[in-house]
Amino acid sequence: MAKRSVSILTRLLTNPSSPFTAPTRSITYMPRPGDGAPRTVTLIPGDGIGPLVTGAVEQVFEAMHAPVHFERYEVRGHMRKVPEEVMESVKRNKVCLKGGLATPVGGGVSSLNMQLRKELDIFASLVNCINVPGLVTRHENVDIVVIRENTEGEYAGLEHEVVPGVVESLKVTPNLYGNLIANTAAGIAGGTGVMPGGNVGAEHAIFEQGASAGNVGNDKIVEQKKANPMALLLSSAMMLKHLQFPTFADRLEIAVKQVIQEGKWRTKDLGGDCTTQEVVDAVIKALD
Repeated sequence: MAKRSVSILTRLLTNPSSPFTAPTRSITYMPRPGDGAPRTVTLIPGDGIGPLVTGAVEQVFEAMHAPVHFERYEVRGHMRKVPEEVMESVKRNKVCLKGGLATPVGGGVSSLNMQLRKELDIFASLVNCINVPGLVTRHENVDIVVIRENTEGEYAGLEHEVVPGVVESLKVTPNLYGNLIANTAAGIAGGTGVMPGGNVGAEHAIFEQGASAGNVGNDKIVEQKKANPMALLLSSAMMLKHLQFPTFADRLEIAVKQVIQEGKWRTKDLGGDCTTQEVVDAVIKALD
């Protein structure tokens, strides 16, 4: 039986018509799913450092010719509600990239971040915490995934005062089975951290940086234009994967991690003194 198998294999390899012989025509590139099919994404620059870091994403996407078109909307955290045309855009496009929106304190104005999550049913946040080569941290070999509910529990607003000074919060937990949940979060203070972030529900996805969507940085960072764009750049790489552009996502992620590992171009929160633009220029150069 073994001799017969060897004989058949020999004939296949030596037969000019064999499928194992060299092809007689050129081989064309077969794109991976999603590649070459442009998508429109809603863009909300937001407050504080938001325009700086979302602008960084726009520059990098343009440099790498990513098949994404942005629909830009100016939304501010002090607004009473998210404009209807913005909601319609996100519902139509299914995907949104946003900078931080400031969360008002007092005054009866609800958070626009929560309005987006509730109306779009973006009910869960998945936080992927990992070590990035080139950055020294307190802990090593970190690879943790945490799923956090976005719209229920303390976020549901279902609460009442049982007796003076005692408030009871009602919680309704949705069924998570069968829903797509894929996002992560970054550091909170002033645009620090380099991990991607966002919120994904069953139908819509919002990609952003920060464990808190209210991550808008401080005035000094904004004035000096030294916000760290790495978190949102990695978030946008996740967004590219979500849009089924894996080739572009891999290229961007590799470039970002290369710049981080080299350690020459870092903002203050990562131990450097670079501007946002200098870091962006380094990432674009690393794309080549």
